[in-house]
Amino acid sequence: MAKVICVTNQKGGVGKTTTAVNLSYYLAKDKFKTLLVDFDPQGNATSGLGIDKNDGTLSGTMTEVILGAANLADIIRPTKYKNFDIAPATPELANAEVEITGMQRKFVRLRDAIRSVEANYDYVIIDLPPSLSLLTVNGMIASNYLLLPVQTEFYALEGVAQLLESMKLVMKQANPNLKLLGVVATMYDKRTSLSTQVFEEIKKYFKTLTFNTTIPRNVRVAEAPSHGVPVGAYDKFSKGAKAYKEFTKEVEARTK
Repeated sequence: MAKVICVTNQKGGVGKTTTAVNLSYYLAKDKFKTLLVDFDPQGNATSGLGIDKNDGTLSGTMTEVILGAANLADIIRPTKYKNFDIAPATPELANAEVEITGMQRKFVRLRDAIRSVEANYDYVIIDLPPSLSLLTVNGMIASNYLLLPVQTEFYALEGVAQLLESMKLVMKQANPNLKLLGVVATMYDKRTSLSTQVFEEIKKYFKTLTFNTTIPRNVRVAEAPSHGVPVGAYDKFSKGAKAYKEFTKEVEARTK
């Protein structure tokens, strides 16, 4: 049975997709069969792995899956990396979200889709949109764990309380097994007192749920998506790559 982890934060620009892509990459490098589900209408995880969303070669996307027009197994495609598959998304997923509001089982469509393939994987990582939406709720209901990237900048914890309340509601109403896997500090710059202060605030708030590894603000991490590769494939000796590798080990330990 796969361990299903959704990666979410209602704030954009916190390194959510970067974390989902690089965590998936390093899990696969550690010989875990991994599926990355791009469930964000922006489709950044898809393009960040070098897949052109507009070239007409996609046999299907998460739009068709969520609408019930395709099986998840039919749209999954391998990446360039061993043990690493992706279920791609395009901006059409935003329209699909509107369409499913009037459909039956609108909250469990992603869970049902993942259940159909999870026997083939050790981990399923879901990249959720930066909003508290129907897609986000689908992701929480489909998951065993929620992973929360928080950037070490001003207003970092703004909105986090609301997200955690939504998580509690999902646990109470639909998925009692959902756990907060932890909080990972992103865009960390140890040279600035602000980053250090915010990280201390995160640790104070989340205590042992805070990951020891911080993801630094790193040029290589920022450049890698434009080349369509994870940072570990772009520059495995960079600080960003080393951080994501260490962070992945922590995730593995917490999900044993």
